Amino acid sequence: MSIRACLVLAAVLIAAPMAAQAQTPASPNGSPAQRAALDRLAFLDGEWRGTATIHGPGGTMELTQTERVGPMLGGSVRVIEGRGYAADGSTQFNAMAIVSWDARAGKYGFRSYAQGYSGDYAFEATEDGFRWETPAGPGARIRYVAVVKDGTWHEVGTYVAEGQPPRGMIDMRLTRVGDTGWPAAGAVDPAP
Repeated sequence: MSIRACLVLAAVLIAAPMAAQAQTPASPNGSPAQRAALDRLAFLDGEWRGTATIHGPGGTMELTQTERVGPMLGGSVRVIEGRGYAADGSTQFNAMAIVSWDARAGKYGFRSYAQGYSGDYAFEATEDGFRWETPAGPGARIRYVAVVKDGTWHEVGTYVAEGQPPRGMIDMRLTRVGDTGWPAAGAVDPAP
């Protein structure tokens, strides 16, 4: 057997167990590391209600803001849905986000869907809340910082652009109003 053939055989023998391990089914409820990381955000679970004051080019708008948060996939992700309502009850804002934990990268993932846009953004759990940010054009971003304490969720969104002073865009103040069964803990029964 040639040296080349021996090297190819050795590579196959080494790679086969690694490939089999990579294909081993993971837990349907995520890993213990994922669940532990997402448990840090359990203080968000429930239904929240309050106001969101938005400062934009057209002036200032105040909405009745609701958020509902809950675990899915056995606690390995958190789902967040936000809605903002005008005084007439019409929905003016609707967003959903999924927070996850990437054990390989050692960081949170944050996927947001809002107003026809979606994206993956940097997210960090802090001692008393969280922070995340989204791009807002060339050289600009919106930085969100939330403090959640004693049943109150206060989140501020600040527009930050090169060469400009930071300016407030959104100020959300919510009170926890109760538990929620959302997202549903159960699944659809597979039997017809």
